[in-house]
Amino acid sequence: METVNQLLDSIKDVGRDAVRGGYSRAVYSTAELDLRAWFTEQAHQRGLAVETDRNGIIWAWWGKPQDGALVTGSHLDSVPGGGAFDGPLGVASALAAVDILKARGTMPSRSLAITVFPEEEGSRFGVACLGSRLLTGAIDVGKARNLRDGDGNTFADVARANGLDPRHVGADAQSLARIGDFVELHVEQGKGLGKQGPAIAVGSSILGHGRWKLSISGQGNHAGTTLMADRADPMVAAARIIVAVRDTAAAQPEARATVGRLMPVPGGTNVIASRVDMWLDARHPDDAVTAAMIESIYGTARNVAAGEGCSVSLTEESYSDTVHFDPGLSRKINAILPDAPILATGAGHDAGVLSAHVPSAMLFVRNPSGISHSPEEYVANEDADAGAAALADVLEGLL
Repeated sequence: METVNQLLDSIKDVGRDAVRGGYSRAVYSTAELDLRAWFTEQAHQRGLAVETDRNGIIWAWWGKPQDGALVTGSHLDSVPGGGAFDGPLGVASALAAVDILKARGTMPSRSLAITVFPEEEGSRFGVACLGSRLLTGAIDVGKARNLRDGDGNTFADVARANGLDPRHVGADAQSLARIGDFVELHVEQGKGLGKQGPAIAVGSSILGHGRWKLSISGQGNHAGTTLMADRADPMVAAARIIVAVRDTAAAQPEARATVGRLMPVPGGTNVIASRVDMWLDARHPDDAVTAAMIESIYGTARNVAAGEGCSVSLTEESYSDTVHFDPGLSRKINAILPDAPILATGAGHDAGVLSAHVPSAMLFVRNPSGISHSPEEYVANEDADAGAAALADVLEGLL
């Protein structure tokens, strides 16, 4: 019987990023494939039957695979330079919870499965929760097949290279029917739990959030021979748009908007860019406010770009409405964990995508600094153990 910390310690060297710090574990990279193999081995050690469905989701079964099972799990991929807990904590805690239940002599009255969802972060193909979106039909399958990574590889090609048939990815009613209830444990990605008080919270909702691509087109030219007055520089427009994004979100209570990625084309030091692509993440509890905020940002971007002799286009890459978790399942979990506070989150999760189709819930484990998507992300050993015990209690109470 291994603790959560021991399980995480066994993968601490997988996907370390020497440049960014932390971990870079993009879906179907060597690092993420190594983690998938690690999970499969850990599941086999516990006597769980492992299968991978046509969307690349791994299922590890305690009991016969059947409809209406109790399912828990998370993801193993990461953002570039991410922390050690975002995703793997939920997977390791699920494995540890099975150990706890077996040590208690628990005999499940219905089947239990641990799932690992691929491309939760969207760091390779740009769409967060791609595995659960495919499973539920929340993304057009043609769009999904044609998603491209930074090297120009399509999702269809990468899926094929990793044993999936891209003709068969997409909505999978048979696999979805196997989920009777879904509970995802995750590191908290804010300061809701703080440094004192309970280490575990029960999730209530997820902010509506999405990703948009802004492409600003100008005139590529020589940095040394082009006079300042003769330039149509999309990088200057991009800089002003980034500030406008910050100001627009700051003026709206509870809004968050971030430009976290920017790519100049062609990207030479002595070249005025011909185009700048930038990716916007925006969130708010009210979906109408999010839509209005995006429209405002796009209007400002058009004006700024025109002022620099440039043009701009906006493309929505993904969007998820605000999610409120199943009240019936939440009441059951609150009764099992009466001392756990109720906590909303601004971060997206596979549980949020699944919630439109099956009763879903989340548990959060304290992250004292509130820092996430960063090497500084942290969970104390005792809090990780408390999370696994709480998950075991919840699973036992729902079995």
